[in-house]
Amino acid sequence: MAGVKTEFQIVPFRGEYYRLPAARKDLIKSLIYPIPDPDLPFLGIHLTRMIDGGITVGPNAVLGFAREGYPKLSANLADVARYAVFPGFWKVIRRNWRSGVAEMRDSLWKSGYLAACRKYCPSLSLADLQPYEAGIRAQAVMKDGSLVHDFLFAHTSRSIHVCNAPSPAATSAFPIGDMIAGEVARQRAALN
Repeated sequence: MAGVKTEFQIVPFRGEYYRLPAARKDLIKSLIYPIPDPDLPFLGIHLTRMIDGGITVGPNAVLGFAREGYPKLSANLADVARYAVFPGFWKVIRRNWRSGVAEMRDSLWKSGYLAACRKYCPSLSLADLQPYEAGIRAQAVMKDGSLVHDFLFAHTSRSIHVCNAPSPAATSAFPIGDMIAGEVARQRAALN
C-alpha cells in the first residue's frame, strides 16, 4: 500500500504451545532452551516459566494455512494463494521439507511433540501437555527461498517498514525500539 518494492513474501507459521498442569509448576526453576538449528530462524520447543509460576512448552513451527489462523487446522485459501504463487515459497519448502513434515507430524500427533519435549525434560507425560493458545509468526521468505533470520527493513522516502522481526517477543523489547529509532535517524540523515 505504501509503494514499497519487495523481494520477499510473508508466510505464516503457527507456534503451538502447551501448558503444564499447576501440579507440575515446580518442575523447572528457569528457562530450558534447545540449541537452535542455524539453518532455521525458529528457536524450537522450549520450557518457559511464566510470570504466574506456570510453565509453557513450545512453540513448534508449523506452516500456517491462514495469516490469522490461531485454531488448529485453520485455513484461508486467499492467504495460501498469496504465498503459494511466490517462487521463494516453493524453494524454501524444497530445502526444508524434512523438518516441515516433522513439524506437521508433531502438530497432529501429540506423542511426537512430547518426544521433542522429553529431550529437555524426560519426566513429562502426555497428560502434562494441556491446551494453550497458539501464536502466528509472520516469517519473511526471500525470492531465493531463504528464510530471513534477522530484522528486515524496507524504506520509502517517508517511511520505514519493519518487514521481519526475529521473534514476536522481540517486538516489545526497548532495545529493539532503540534500534528502529536509529534506523529512522539514519534515513533522515541520508535525506539531508
